[in-house]
Amino acid sequence: MDTPDQVLPPLQPEGEVPVPVPQEEDEGLVEYVPRSAVAAACTARTGTYQRRVERLLGLTADGRQSQADCKAIKAFQVREKIKPANGYAGPVTWARAELLAARKSLDPGKRCPVKKYAVACVDLDRQLMWVQKGKKVTYSVVNVRSGRVGYATRKGWHTVYWRHKNHWSSIYDTPMPFAQFFSGGQAFHAVYGQLATPTGSRGCVNLGYRNAEKLWGVLRKGDRVYIWGKRPGS
Repeated sequence: MDTPDQVLPPLQPEGEVPVPVPQEEDEGLVEYVPRSAVAAACTARTGTYQRRVERLLGLTADGRQSQADCKAIKAFQVREKIKPANGYAGPVTWARAELLAARKSLDPGKRCPVKKYAVACVDLDRQLMWVQKGKKVTYSVVNVRSGRVGYATRKGWHTVYWRHKNHWSSIYDTPMPFAQFFSGGQAFHAVYGQLATPTGSRGCVNLGYRNAEKLWGVLRKGDRVYIWGKRPGS
């Protein structure tokens, strides 16, 4: 069954709804670690994104934690200020590794169409997005969070058809700052806190507050959106 955000257009609130603005940037990234592994200096637990992180860090991608894997993952976490730095390959560590890899090789599979007009590219496989016009990147790659199980972010071509800077969801009663709707109730918008969580959104493409604010100044009504892939675990 389709979910509300997939079948209903957004409702126009009466006037602007004030939404809170973060007072300062996040001081660091906090990984989702099983209770049994939190205190470990170097955990023997195989992380939920073990194989993906191994591949991104140039390790043997067998999906099984080893002492060498733990040391390499822990070193990466220390370098990227991910806490706790104990070698557990969770969603936060994976998201950071994907972002750094994409900064070196943005679209290795050449999945996003190269057009004369601006295209907002959303890679669900890697949970990343960027904007390009022709071969020029006009909005650098950032981490995103897409739809969870039962709330899939729809793939294919879409168009930004409505924008509301201080939107408040009438369906879920939650703030959606810098909302840019591209398919029914699905939109790019800011969220507070970390993006790399064990579960996804309710269909929207979530961005960090500052990134969503910047995207607001890049996209316009009528701009095209292209989405492909599948969120891991969805």
